[in-house]
Amino acid sequence: MKKIITTVLTLLLPVLLFAQDKSTIVLTQSRRNDTLEVSRQDTSAQKDLYDVIKRLFNKKGSVSNKATNVIGTKPVFSILPAVGYTLQTKFAVTLAGNVAFRLEGNKRISTITSNSAYTQNKQIIIPLQSNIWVSGDKFNFIGDIKYYKYPQSTFGLGSNSKATNENPMDYTLFRFYETILTRIAGNLYAGAGFIFDHHFGVTETGNPDGSVSDYSLYGPQSSTISSGATLNVLYDIRDNSINPSSGFYSSIQYRDNKKFLGSTTPWQSLIVDIRKYFRLPGTSHNVLALWSYNWLTLGGKPPYLDLPANTWDQYNGTGRGYIQGRFRGAKMVYFESEYRFGLTRNGLLGGVVFTNAETFSAGPGTDLQKIQPGYGAGLRVKLNKVSKTNIAIDYGLGSQGSKGIFVAVGEIF
Repeated sequence: MKKIITTVLTLLLPVLLFAQDKSTIVLTQSRRNDTLEVSRQDTSAQKDLYDVIKRLFNKKGSVSNKATNVIGTKPVFSILPAVGYTLQTKFAVTLAGNVAFRLEGNKRISTITSNSAYTQNKQIIIPLQSNIWVSGDKFNFIGDIKYYKYPQSTFGLGSNSKATNENPMDYTLFRFYETILTRIAGNLYAGAGFIFDHHFGVTETGNPDGSVSDYSLYGPQSSTISSGATLNVLYDIRDNSINPSSGFYSSIQYRDNKKFLGSTTPWQSLIVDIRKYFRLPGTSHNVLALWSYNWLTLGGKPPYLDLPANTWDQYNGTGRGYIQGRFRGAKMVYFESEYRFGLTRNGLLGGVVFTNAETFSAGPGTDLQKIQPGYGAGLRVKLNKVSKTNIAIDYGLGSQGSKGIFVAVGEIF
């Protein structure tokens, strides 16, 4: 299997608007009687990459402390231009980051995130995710738009698939998801959405040994559309959606694709996403984070490229230790744990250790197969101390010699 060897090089130039003063007040969320409350946290002793760069170019070493700033209606930007490399994509120029803000009258933090790239292999990767809270946190708008011109290998169906059966594919993906949630009670929300995936220009090279690929056996299609409605439930009491240190998150999405809405075939799926965060030890800033992500085909026959697959969740977080799409099937059951700890008192550097396990079935109606483990460690560099955004640099390993470096702006989950 081609291993990912992604490297962030010297273009660590954060753009941190409205977060430039030494004395900074951050509004954070806490839970009391099942209600989110906002408190103030002084970050004057904390440092981020902006502080480092500012001090490098400030010979006197003085930093203004005339003003204080919060995550409010003025957005806080965290942007990271970088150069990366993988054996699959060769060199890539990337622009990753997020915008954090609070609309007037809302306690919850709204975010817009992206991680765009153009690669030496002429791949174009343009994602845009949004999570917007309005009307005093009564309504939540969740969006996911993607455009990928995306050569990517598949390795067959099920978690028993072999890395040696690498089948290079090429396709273009356009995705549009939009969900509207409304408060039911406390921090419980429910709503509905529209979901659309269009894969076109789909081609395959075939298995290296000349055998018939699982893609061909499943039913090759040069163009597919999956279009339908979703029903959604959300319960979220995390203290910070970008980098949680405590709280709980649970999301359920039922998807029903219909031919009258343009779907190539009718099919249904269910995604159950559960996350829990503990301070460990309780008096420290260290965090134990747990994640369960289960993606199940309930009925029908999804197009091959719409089947559950690792690192194809909304924020591309599952399956560290494996290349995206290494495992694919009608059912996906996934669990991950990560321990996050500080390396410097000023919060500039931190570290993580993580382990995960995933299992997939093959096609619809088949059973789950072998559990595949992943594990590794990583470095965290504080990109923006106001929004708590980190640069995540992880080295992950998996089975059959899978290994590589994984880089992201923001936590994996």
